Amino acid sequence: MPNTALPGETPRPEPLDGTASSSSPSTAPAELTDKQKAAITGLFGSIDTIATELGDLFAAAGHELALVGGPVRDALLGREVHDLDLTTDAVPQTILTLIDGWADAVWTVGIDFGTVGLRKGGHQLEITTYRSESYSPKSRKPEVDYGTSLYEDLVRRDFTVNAMAVHLPSQEFVDPFGGLTDLRERRLRTPGRPEDSFSDDPLRIMRAVRFAAQLGFTLAPEVKAAAADMADRLKIVSAERIRDELTKLMLSPNPRVGIEHMVDLGIAHYVLPEMPKLRLEIDEHHRHKDVYEHSLTVLDQAIDLEKQRGMEPDLVLRLAALLHDVGKPKTRAFESGGRVTFHHHEVVGASMSKSRLSALRFSKDVVADVSKLVALHLRFHGYGKGEWTDSAVRRYARDAGHLLERLHVLTRADCTTRNRRKAAALSRAYDDIERRIERLAEEEELNKIRPDLDGNEIQEILGIKPGPMVGKAYRYMLELRLEHGPMDKADAIAELRKWAEEQGEL
Repeated sequence: MPNTALPGETPRPEPLDGTASSSSPSTAPAELTDKQKAAITGLFGSIDTIATELGDLFAAAGHELALVGGPVRDALLGREVHDLDLTTDAVPQTILTLIDGWADAVWTVGIDFGTVGLRKGGHQLEITTYRSESYSPKSRKPEVDYGTSLYEDLVRRDFTVNAMAVHLPSQEFVDPFGGLTDLRERRLRTPGRPEDSFSDDPLRIMRAVRFAAQLGFTLAPEVKAAAADMADRLKIVSAERIRDELTKLMLSPNPRVGIEHMVDLGIAHYVLPEMPKLRLEIDEHHRHKDVYEHSLTVLDQAIDLEKQRGMEPDLVLRLAALLHDVGKPKTRAFESGGRVTFHHHEVVGASMSKSRLSALRFSKDVVADVSKLVALHLRFHGYGKGEWTDSAVRRYARDAGHLLERLHVLTRADCTTRNRRKAAALSRAYDDIERRIERLAEEEELNKIRPDLDGNEIQEILGIKPGPMVGKAYRYMLELRLEHGPMDKADAIAELRKWAEEQGEL
């Protein structure tokens, strides 16, 4: 096994287990560049005391310890490293014994899978016994086997760029499968056969497309082929694990890449089956946009607007942008003159979004917010064709509620026309409605709009007890408030009495 030591270190004898890897690249192992050496040195500079102390603890007890996976990869990519993942030949109970009295805090939530978590100073660490995980054909729970060597641990990891390690306390860099070369070429390969890797854990299929979106990596041809052939294995993975990978993908710098891979490789059929269905047939007689490409463009434009407005990556907004037109296939109708319509697709799409995100076990808040944005995404259209009254603007803002800023972004992103004049007109119209909402918000505190009479006052004025009629009266007074703005108390009472008389309550 090729090993590359940092300056001043002596490489370990190779291979660690006495055998060569048939899956190792045929080319010579890549050398760390000066920049990468500095990155590793810098990483250990920030954790030097912890790394040395912990490495010495394990070495004194006759055990190996290595920093592994994501932290090594991210340091070499120049990305910020947060939590630290380590691996060892010591079993969990031995790990607990070794860190007893040294760690500031210890948790054992993952101990059944060989992982012990701990905190030392300001750092959070996870130490996992050398292991491999595998799924039986119909099982949703992995079988965990402990290993005895670092090589055995690395060969069963998902991708070569995550199968690099640094020994502690020596800081010796270990790269048995050409991960460094793949890192430089932004290529995603597996240490062994991708079929074996994806069989060990089918979620790695989702991880592959997520890394493509998150890190800008290309998928090696054999990885693509195996992902397409084995996509149906995702059926045995829990919805929660798939949701977490999809969330990371959607919050990545370029989620479009991941979604395209999912659709092209057949993965979306088991995760977001609504997406490939957006590829509607288009013929020369019926004109409409490519809904799939339009949805991806809206997602791209929403992300651009996030940045322009100083927003953090927003899961709710991005999911809404991706799913806003999922109702179109079910509502498509052909009309005379070559027109195609999608009447009420926002209503159908909101229901479909709710069902899909619920099936993926997203939180109730995320499900509710995304489906509401999908339902509201057409509300603005028509604003530029006729002047909205202040009451209409109030309702628009009230109905959006805490999602108003996201609705602004989604509605603007939904303009993908190549007609510059039309695009400019839509932009001016939305500039105008945002200004009006801002003005009304300053004048009337739109986010705090309440009727001019509260429930207790309604009961007292009408001489009624708590019950359904109070709610009806409250809603009527709220509509008056939205339609006409604030009223003085006498006018509000008069309007309430008039309404009550018409209802036969006085």
